[in-house]
Amino acid sequence: MYGGGPELRLNQELILGIGGWRLLGALGIRPEVCHLNEGHAAFAVLERAWVFMQESGQPFDVALAVTRAGNLFTTHTAVAAGFDRFSPELIEQYLGRYAQEKLGISVHELLALGRQNSDDAAEPFNMAYLALRGSGAVNGVSRLHGQVSRHLFAPLFSRWPEDEVPVRHVTNGVHVPTWDSAAADDLWTEACGKDRWLEPTEPLEQDIRRISDARLWELRTAGRQTLIDYIRTQLPRQLAASGRPARVVEGAKTLFDPNVLTLGSARRFATYKRPNLLLHDPSRLLRLLTNPQQPVQLIIAGKAHPADQPGQALIQEWIRFGRRPEARQHVIFLSDYDMLLAEHLVQGVDVWINTPRRPWEACGTSGMKVLVNGGINLSELDGWWAEAYTPQVGWALGDGREHGDDAIWDAAEAGALYDRLENEVIPEFYSRDKDGLPTAWVARMRESMARLTPQFSASRTVREYTEQHYFPAAANYLERAADKGAAGARVVKWQQALDEKWAALRFGEVNVETTGKQHIFDVQIYLDDLDPESVRVELYADGANGGGPVRQEMTRVRPLMGAAHGYLYSAEVPALRPAADYTPRVIPHCPGVAVPLEAAHILWRGRSR
Repeated sequence: MYGGGPELRLNQELILGIGGWRLLGALGIRPEVCHLNEGHAAFAVLERAWVFMQESGQPFDVALAVTRAGNLFTTHTAVAAGFDRFSPELIEQYLGRYAQEKLGISVHELLALGRQNSDDAAEPFNMAYLALRGSGAVNGVSRLHGQVSRHLFAPLFSRWPEDEVPVRHVTNGVHVPTWDSAAADDLWTEACGKDRWLEPTEPLEQDIRRISDARLWELRTAGRQTLIDYIRTQLPRQLAASGRPARVVEGAKTLFDPNVLTLGSARRFATYKRPNLLLHDPSRLLRLLTNPQQPVQLIIAGKAHPADQPGQALIQEWIRFGRRPEARQHVIFLSDYDMLLAEHLVQGVDVWINTPRRPWEACGTSGMKVLVNGGINLSELDGWWAEAYTPQVGWALGDGREHGDDAIWDAAEAGALYDRLENEVIPEFYSRDKDGLPTAWVARMRESMARLTPQFSASRTVREYTEQHYFPAAANYLERAADKGAAGARVVKWQQALDEKWAALRFGEVNVETTGKQHIFDVQIYLDDLDPESVRVELYADGANGGGPVRQEMTRVRPLMGAAHGYLYSAEVPALRPAADYTPRVIPHCPGVAVPLEAAHILWRGRSR
């Protein structure tokens, strides 16, 4: 997946996108909706349009207008450098003939689909830009990632407020039956029924709340014991294979205590994920782990990219730390991280720790997998945890803001992590009632299981995609594709009129009268010979006090006397804010068309954006 250079990567993505769409056709599968998961599959946009060209006889621009309505693009990238880019020469080498002979467009027109500036001959071809320009909707994978993605794609929507960049979000979820233990499955079945993930998940929260403290703690104890049994089997094999002494291998067969608080952390080892934040102060970490009254055991697992030497160095730090004599009974690093190992970890740990550098964790689903098993999260306020966290369900790191690659901030967060463990997590685990139950811990378990497991399940995610995207996309695609793409042709004609005539649009006089509780705006606009039905005139005001922006549509009152294609527009807005907060603007409008995704023109009156 990560081998080779750009040329191999381009070949992979041609096979995935163009080859993938051809494979569906060969299998007789004709989907109405194509969900592009990241930009890697974006070439499917081109092949889907070409197939429609063959069926309808329409040119490429119409075919793209039709088929993009049925495409959804989900981006997972949190930094612009994460988008796949290819040199213009490489695109021309592999797609030049395809563009000219099949799509009927020039190489320049093809490259423009993947560029911010179509006239910049040196700009590389961006696969995410192609996916966006070939889709009818775009989404990120968490609420915070939606915000990050709007910032990343803002250059494609010049002069539009960032909040209106057309990227929404559907937060990821996990397929719960893949990750629950046998004991967790029994408990959830007992409380919620066997078909719980095939039905609406809303009732599950109250069903879980009825489970007794003793039953929940029994689940957690069993999960911890099963994990330790697995470690005592796997770790000796790992140590023997790495040539460790026989006494070390034999000692691993009795490692860990099933009654001790067990922390887990597993991920791809990359610097932005900060997998070694816990190692910032090794001496303090050792004191936390080896406290004889309240001991802690820690399991680390993960892999680094074969070419990521800094990531590999982070793994070596953990291995060296775990080999220290005083740490051996408390810390292990498990190699060969895969789904089987991940399954054991998420089913057995008491606390899952995740410490990425915000906002680089687009979503992060590892912490979701512990929920069904009664595990609790202690994580950075990034990705899914930024919207999931409340004090009742787990613990948080960070202040909810971005600090970049700041060593001072990393040190401060490492200190906060130790404090959280020492003063909150560990004492709560070991605080027991007369029956030996950690009642506060179990209460937190219950809240985490009840509130978060259904919310961050694939059941909820698929339902949101279906309702918010798949059904609307299918309907829009079928409408545009009808009658050999007649509606798509009308969209293209509308877009062409905007391109040709937008530069001539201008504002005239603006008059504002405040009467009582209303501001009344009268705005003169000259549309050249652009059809007034093809635009929407609005009053816009930035959001205030944490609210969203105000977009008040203005009404076309009458033509202006003695003016060609001039019109008077009027609107009233509450006088709760100064009239100066509102700015008239003109934006494209066409029923069934996503603006600004499919038409990014915008004209402000007296305001630069």
